Amino acid sequence: QVQLVESGGGLVQAGGSLRLSCVASGSILAIYDMGWYRQAPGKQRELVATIANDGTTNYADSAKGRFLISRDNAKNMVFLQMNSLKPEDTAVYYCNAGVLAVTPSIVAKNDYWGQGTQVTVSS
Repeated sequence: QVQLVESGGGLVQAGGSLRLSCVASGSILAIYDMGWYRQAPGKQRELVATIANDGTTNYADSAKGRFLISRDNAKNMVFLQMNSLKPEDTAVYYCNAGVLAVTPSIVAKNDYWGQGTQVTVSS
C-alpha cells in the first residue's frame, strides 16, 4: 500500500506565506506526476499545481506568480511554497501522486491522495 502524508498547513494572515510538504511511503516502485489540489467549503476540489518527475510544472491561474511547486524524487516528497496568501486561498489542501506500487497480488499504477491539511488565511 501507499500512503501520502501532508504537513505544513495552518493559520496565516493575508500576505503571509506557508510551505506545504507531502511525503509518499509504501511499496513504491516509481512516482509519476505529483500535485496539490484544494477544496474550499461548499466548492469542488480544484487543481493548484502539478509537477512531473522531469520537473515540468503546471499551475492554476490563481496560483501563478504566488505559489511554487517542487519535488525531491530521492525522498518521494512534493512541496508547495505559497506566498502572498489571500483569504480566498483558504481550503483543505490535498497531495496527489500517480504511483507504481507493489500490491500483494500485482504491480499496478494508481492515483493516491493524502488526508489533507487545512490552510486558513485571515483578512
